Amino acid sequence: MTTGSAHPLRRRLRAALTAGKPAVGTFVKLASPDVVELAATAGFAFIVVDLEHSTLSERNAVDLVRHADACGLAALVRVPEVDAAAVNRLLEAGAAGIQLSMLTRVTQAQALVAATRFAPAGRRSVSLANRAARFGAAPLGGFLRAEQDDPPVLVGQIETARTDPLPELVAALDVCFVGSTDLAVDLGLPTDPAVLRAAVNRVNDAARSAGVAFGGWAPTRAAAADLGLDDAGYLVVGSDLQMLAAGLRATAGEEAR
Repeated sequence: MTTGSAHPLRRRLRAALTAGKPAVGTFVKLASPDVVELAATAGFAFIVVDLEHSTLSERNAVDLVRHADACGLAALVRVPEVDAAAVNRLLEAGAAGIQLSMLTRVTQAQALVAATRFAPAGRRSVSLANRAARFGAAPLGGFLRAEQDDPPVLVGQIETARTDPLPELVAALDVCFVGSTDLAVDLGLPTDPAVLRAAVNRVNDAARSAGVAFGGWAPTRAAAADLGLDDAGYLVVGSDLQMLAAGLRATAGEEAR
């Protein structure tokens, strides 16, 4: 089992974000290493371990991140807020990055950067007794240089109509991610498709203005274009739970006939 592969995985994911076609991942909500291996063998570029909309614990998330690292698959972790200590533990386990929900204020983005960068760029606490530092085998100077050269991939979810100016909000991140479901609710359901599309386009424009990748979620690859994600560089499609449910429903329906 390999250790300390977070840096090349981050580098590979960042390269994929600018490759001219979407880097495709999926949300992982189930505490099963089999899901991680299935995602890796299916050809996903990354997974997002979901600590916002799932029953996963931090312990579950660490186990999934470690397994993804061993499979050579970049694993980000979605968090509902910036808990610096928890973020550090996830990164030390080998997480390729952090995806923050409900980003509305520049101060939130600054807190995320601070929690994921060592001084002088941030306030992350340093330890070498972890997987990312090869359990102390990596010298401190080398580990710090590797973190500086390939820092955690940072994704901010824009899910409300009212935020700080978007280009400023996402400028320090790698991906500006539109949460179209929450955004539609925030705009008032039922939402006029043209109104939602205009809001998604504003997020896309902000990503372009800030020089960061544009991303979002779609239930299927085919649905991405209708959601305004045709030129997304970072595309999260469905989730393990959603795919399992769809397969079970389809099978039950076949047997009912």
